[in-house]
Amino acid sequence: MSTTLIIVLAFAGAIIVYFAYIIRKMKRMPVVEDHGKIIKLNDSNFKQQIASGIALVDFWAEWCMPCKMMAPILNEVADEASNGVKVCKLNVDQAKQTAAKYNVRSIPTIIVFKNGKEVKRIVGVKQKGFILNQITNL
Repeated sequence: MSTTLIIVLAFAGAIIVYFAYIIRKMKRMPVVEDHGKIIKLNDSNFKQQIASGIALVDFWAEWCMPCKMMAPILNEVADEASNGVKVCKLNVDQAKQTAAKYNVRSIPTIIVFKNGKEVKRIVGVKQKGFILNQITNL
């Protein structure tokens, strides 16, 4: 074998081991309890909660590792958001009709509603500052 091939195989092996480590670490992430200000939504109370004011809705699922990463960030957003902003969570496995209605195809997805109308969509894991900035710019 040539030296180049050995180096390439060693590098590929290192990458595989690294990703296996990251996946294992993510699966062991503890569940973060929701902040007291976060409103839990379902198919029956969704429309009422987003009808007036600004509502930030996190579409998530229990099995979603990036959603678990967003939980502490969303808790901080709920703590720092102004009084007029509702921070909500909707489990897409339990509220399939609402998730389908808003065409949520990947999670985590945060949709910001203003008086019942979608005004902003944020897909993927984002930092607290970015999310607060999106709300402030409304």
